[in-house]
Amino acid sequence: MQSYARSGGFSITGKIKTALIENAIYYGTYLLIFGSLLIYVAVHPEWHLSWYELQTIGITAANTWGLFLLVLLLGYGLVEIPRSYWNASRHGHLLIKTYFKASKLMTEKADAEENLEDMMEEVRKVSESIKYNHPLRKYIDTILRKCPVEHQEKMGRNMDDYEDFDDKQNSYPSEKSLSKLHKQVIYAVQRHNRTRVQWQILLQQAIHLEDVAKNETSSTHQFVHSFPSSEPAGWFSRYVYTPTVEWYWECLLKCWFYRLLSVVLTLFSVAVVWSECTFFSTRPVLSLFAVFIQLAERDYNYLYIEMACFITIFFLCTCVYSTVFRIRVFNYYYLASHHQTDAYSLQFSGMLFCRLTPPLCLNFLGLIHMDSAISHQQKEQTAYTSIMGSMRVLSFIANGFYIYYPMLIVILCIATYFSLGTRCLNLLGFQQFVGDSEMTSDLIDEGKELIRREKRKRQRIEDGENRRREWKERYGSQRDDYTARNRSSHEMKETSYSDTVNTNNRQAKYSRASGRAERDCIELLQDAEPLDFNADSLTDEPLESESGSRIFDDV
Repeated sequence: MQSYARSGGFSITGKIKTALIENAIYYGTYLLIFGSLLIYVAVHPEWHLSWYELQTIGITAANTWGLFLLVLLLGYGLVEIPRSYWNASRHGHLLIKTYFKASKLMTEKADAEENLEDMMEEVRKVSESIKYNHPLRKYIDTILRKCPVEHQEKMGRNMDDYEDFDDKQNSYPSEKSLSKLHKQVIYAVQRHNRTRVQWQILLQQAIHLEDVAKNETSSTHQFVHSFPSSEPAGWFSRYVYTPTVEWYWECLLKCWFYRLLSVVLTLFSVAVVWSECTFFSTRPVLSLFAVFIQLAERDYNYLYIEMACFITIFFLCTCVYSTVFRIRVFNYYYLASHHQTDAYSLQFSGMLFCRLTPPLCLNFLGLIHMDSAISHQQKEQTAYTSIMGSMRVLSFIANGFYIYYPMLIVILCIATYFSLGTRCLNLLGFQQFVGDSEMTSDLIDEGKELIRREKRKRQRIEDGENRRREWKERYGSQRDDYTARNRSSHEMKETSYSDTVNTNNRQAKYSRASGRAERDCIELLQDAEPLDFNADSLTDEPLESESGSRIFDDV
């Protein structure tokens, strides 16, 4: 699925073909190594392994790899999660770090825009070289549909040429090169959209933190936003989360709540580290979680057991999985918020979670002494052990790696507390937030200037909208009244004119009717020629009115 998502093929068949080739190379190497080890075990005279034991060895190898990752991620999360909440209670520190992130993100955003422009230029050249009647034109149209709308409009203006491609001996790109271009365009557009959305979110966070710093010294105890939301306030904001309540929460209560939460999480972290280093000791029982479970076991307090297990596993999952969300391998693997993560990173994180969950459960069973490999007691097997098997098949893993490797979590916690990894990356040239670094200070100043510039731009836009709104409110009513007066006077004129025309038409109609009746009577009584042929009668008044009225019949 990862290979299918990253493929630049133009059809389902092409993507499946690319995915099969990549996976055949990747998993073929693993099968070759596994087959060699299996043959070695089969021909070894001292080893007689059944199918169940062979299955357990495979599961144990997977859990060992998962436990290796688990300890690394858990050692980081046990320290970083409590510290992150403690730092969140310090508004000044949080604002400075936001400035630092803004500077880094603006650099990444500019790089993404430049990369997108380069890709659009390459697409434009290919699009101009391949005309509408070329067999590869359908692939170009597929690539164009993945481009941003403004670039599609630019490229569409120069595509009115229908010349025959066979008349010229030009060099055209192959389908493979177009697939590669398609893949690069998808990546460039996704990266550009991600940095653009992240910049807007980070800008909103920086403005909010600056508002909090300004409102802390407010004597009115009402929270005032620099840029109020244009959306109408809901019932929650009107009646519950009022400006006064918002001021007390943002400026007074929130920091103390985060500090209290940080202290509680620190106590949990200390309990986990102590239990990880002492869970192999069964007499006396030194693991705190094993002590809690055994105390509840004596009284058969199932509710307490369930709550203790749930809270413990929930805290371990939070420490491990939150670290996965923080991992970033350049732009190859990166989980971004607000639906800006690509398909490959989502699938990679899903695979990582699946690999971490079984060893996490196994580690929890070891902490509460429910694994027979740790307790060395003949107890009823847990559901996990009955499915996944016991680690006792491989003694060097059950009695060596599985026991002593979790103690490495102490060293990882110390390294995380002193930010040794961050400092090493900073020395290697990667921009990291280190308080006593000159590069960090420069980036903070740059980020502050960027936020100030964006605020001025947003303020100008808001002032322009306010001026237009005031002008409309001030002069819009007068213009509407003037328009209404003009419309009413115009309608009155049209009404009087139509009444006049109707009256004239009516009078002309009646005069024509009476004139014809009189002429008919004269013709019959005097036996004269018809008036139509009498030249003198052409000047009679009824005929004038008739001819005059016929002129306006069509009006």
